[in-house]
Amino acid sequence: MLNPRKCAVIGCGNVGATIAYTYTQSGLFSEIILIDKNEIRAKGEAMDLSHGVPFLSPVTVRAGEYRDLADAALIVIAAGVSQKEGETRLDLLHANMRVFSAVVGEIVKYNTEAILLVVTNPVDILTYYTYRISGYPAQRVIGSGTVLDTARLPQLMGEYLTVDPRNVHTFIIGEHGDSELPVWSGANISGIDLSDYFRMCDTCRSGECLDRMFENVRDAAYRIIEGKGATYYAIAQAVMRITESILRDENSVLTVSTLVDGHFGLSDVCLGVPSVVGAEGVRKVLDISLSDAELTRLRESARTLRHEIEQSMFTEV
Repeated sequence: MLNPRKCAVIGCGNVGATIAYTYTQSGLFSEIILIDKNEIRAKGEAMDLSHGVPFLSPVTVRAGEYRDLADAALIVIAAGVSQKEGETRLDLLHANMRVFSAVVGEIVKYNTEAILLVVTNPVDILTYYTYRISGYPAQRVIGSGTVLDTARLPQLMGEYLTVDPRNVHTFIIGEHGDSELPVWSGANISGIDLSDYFRMCDTCRSGECLDRMFENVRDAAYRIIEGKGATYYAIAQAVMRITESILRDENSVLTVSTLVDGHFGLSDVCLGVPSVVGAEGVRKVLDISLSDAELTRLRESARTLRHEIEQSMFTEV
């Protein structure tokens, strides 16, 4: 039987360790298992996190082995090669497919009932790859998708419009990468259509500001990597948000990467789309209204991912 209060984080690099830190702060778990090919690193991270537990809700954080996953309800996969300056997320594909082949193979030896949450880039293709090689049902293989991108955009818009970002509602969908796209057609500020809000506030008459904001979102990781070498704080918060929706069965709408088959005219591809996320994983994909231009761009994004899948899926591992 799975323990809903037990999770595992596989990969203790910057992203995995920060996710584990965020989990210890959350109070959602009673046990967190850390696994890394560098066992000394996993033990060091677990020890460091454990020393902060007296300030928090009780939780056991320890380094473990794959057999310790047997009753974990949630398994986060953050293992792999990280993105470096000048690289795109797709540049990481071949190396990380090899990593995932080994990691997923070990997971399924001990657990076939958990929810798998993929964070490693390129997240959409690795989510699809995990689904294909794990034998897990699609709804229980979830990628972090464009959840972070969808948070970055309201943050920038809120700053520009001098409004609380929580009142800005829009999505970034598609690949978590260079072919992603904003859904401007459905954007609103607390229910006020975005174009109406701009007229009311006499801002962004030409729409160029929207283009700049989206480009800043799309290219954010490149600038962060250039500045500090890696991104990890915000993605850890995005993973935490997905985790909350799963463990609390919130049925929240999040742009996770999930198998899309029959929605938006797409088939057999994982990418970020608005989905209802709860205790069973992805309950449903929402067929939100898109403009013709947005639908075209989403399909182009899917073609980009399908091309990489077809070129790489079973040839490099």
